[in-house]
Amino acid sequence: MDKYAVFGNPIQHSKSPAIHTQFAKSLGEEIGYKAILAPIDDFEKTVSEFFNSGAKGANVTMPFKERAFAMADELTPLAKIVGAVNTLKQLDDGKLLGDNTDGVGFVNDLLANNVPIADKKILIIGAGGAARGVVLPLLAHQPREIVIVNRTKSKAQALAELFTQYGKISAFGFDDLPVNDYSIIVNSTSSSMNGELPALAAAHLMQCDVAYDMFYSLTHTVFLKWVATHNDNTTLLDGSGMLVGQAAQAYYVWRDKMPEILPVVEMLKQGTLR
Repeated sequence: MDKYAVFGNPIQHSKSPAIHTQFAKSLGEEIGYKAILAPIDDFEKTVSEFFNSGAKGANVTMPFKERAFAMADELTPLAKIVGAVNTLKQLDDGKLLGDNTDGVGFVNDLLANNVPIADKKILIIGAGGAARGVVLPLLAHQPREIVIVNRTKSKAQALAELFTQYGKISAFGFDDLPVNDYSIIVNSTSSSMNGELPALAAAHLMQCDVAYDMFYSLTHTVFLKWVATHNDNTTLLDGSGMLVGQAAQAYYVWRDKMPEILPVVEMLKQGTLR
């Protein structure tokens, strides 16, 4: 049986084993997948021992994505740009391929929910690692423009400059963000984790068709509830689909088969994913 795992610290609440087990079941395959608590000071040794035992692949979560990036012998173009790896695959020659599936998982979740991206104006709140991972996969679907807004404007500008060769992208601080027809608004910050709102004015929500909070929640996040109070025509999506979507993309990287996302998201939401 092919072996896989997710490495993190902490890791006990990870949904990855249940998600990947369900993927395999839906595709008529059988895999072994477990969550492994990697010591902060011994991550590399723990991962190396796992692959030396004959394992095929691994997911990597906080706080090890940058260290997984450094471990990889080969990197996908996206992983190189993002500077972080959440998926490792052992190649036939024993080398480790590093990929970042977060952004593709996010885009796949939008598409699974029939959210059009082409020719749409997209507003991304935040300029950290989560935003960095989704910009290029979004640009591949040819939106009209991506706008990044961040509390520190210079950080948003630095992120935008990384991707200007791939499509139209601009950056602002919250104070100078123009009111515009943002069809998709994405909260990539950790504000919802703390029960807080990003410093976005309600005026920016008026043309919003889809609001997406990357924070995974069984109920609507504080950000999504706030959007709904100002625009009740907006479709509200949290990070559940992104969580499952990035896992589905990792499964594809490992086994060249793409599982369906929405049935597993539904199980996750209903609390029936075991």
